[in-house]
Amino acid sequence: MDRVLAAVPAPEPAPEPEPGPVRPHAPVTSTPPAAPGPPPLRPRHRFAAWAAGLLLAGPAVVTGCRLLDTDATTPVTQLLALLPWLAVPAGLALLLAAAARRRALALVAVVVLGALAWSSLPQPPRTVASSGPPLARVRVLASNVEFSEGTGALTGIIRREHPQLVFVSECDRACQRTLTTAFAAELPYYAAVEADGAVGSVVLSSSPLRDWRMIPSTMGMPGATADIAGVSVRLQLAHPMPPLPTQVPLWKRELGLIADVAARPAGPTLIAGDFNASQDHAAFRHLLDAGRLDDAARAAGASRTPTWPAEGTLPPFAQIDHVLVSDDFGVRDVRFLDVAGSDHRAVLADLDLRAAR
Repeated sequence: MDRVLAAVPAPEPAPEPEPGPVRPHAPVTSTPPAAPGPPPLRPRHRFAAWAAGLLLAGPAVVTGCRLLDTDATTPVTQLLALLPWLAVPAGLALLLAAAARRRALALVAVVVLGALAWSSLPQPPRTVASSGPPLARVRVLASNVEFSEGTGALTGIIRREHPQLVFVSECDRACQRTLTTAFAAELPYYAAVEADGAVGSVVLSSSPLRDWRMIPSTMGMPGATADIAGVSVRLQLAHPMPPLPTQVPLWKRELGLIADVAARPAGPTLIAGDFNASQDHAAFRHLLDAGRLDDAARAAGASRTPTWPAEGTLPPFAQIDHVLVSDDFGVRDVRFLDVAGSDHRAVLADLDLRAAR
């Protein structure tokens, strides 16, 4: 039986779609991933960051004023006396910023610490100095005896050290009688402001004094001219008011009065006492510049040796007692002596009075 194979018809091809209007391709846009933000602060990190900022604020402002050569006002004026010690809160701020993982804050702390370190370096001696031959050796002692409480200790220091010039601040009438009587032979000449309490002051000299004068100020600042080895040397005791929060303008004005005296041309000049100002105060640096004076401690490489406060639980942290000299003097040595009963250390400077160039 024959099998008949039927042919299977092939499927008809699908009709092609009619061409429609050509549409432009829609632009393909992609949004780049956002940069990762700072990680959220944990509570302890947030506290550390805030504490670092608060600790850093004071050192940053005070250092900035030091670099800008201004004493500003309270509390900057007072904190300038603590300038090197402000590295402690600034360093702690750096540690806290690092612990809080705040890189920007840590960088600011590093910058402040660097500026503090640079500002706190001991100042080098001035390059201008007298080149004439030495005429006389002069030993100068400057001491604040704190309401005359240190008079007895100062008497012992004078007997031991034999200075030719002594500048004594806060020396009342009883203190002056004690010193002028005890050293009537060694230091027979003196210029004094006779007053009670902190107002009284006296300058004792082994050389004759003339041209007595006084700066008009709150506390006594006597001055005179001494004849030393045939040379007229202008002497001035310095004791301006301290820069307490309510009297910063008065402190600046009285330092300015001392600067006015220093600026007068009068040959060899020696200004000593309790300046209530450190090398970090602009008003003190302006005084040096006005009279072309150098700090004997700076010339001896001891410009950061503190002199106050010398009693109490805190160690001394500020050098506010100075012996300033014109370039007619060469500085041989400077020492700082404790005075029992006083909150100031005394400054003892060995100088050479030199002939004019």
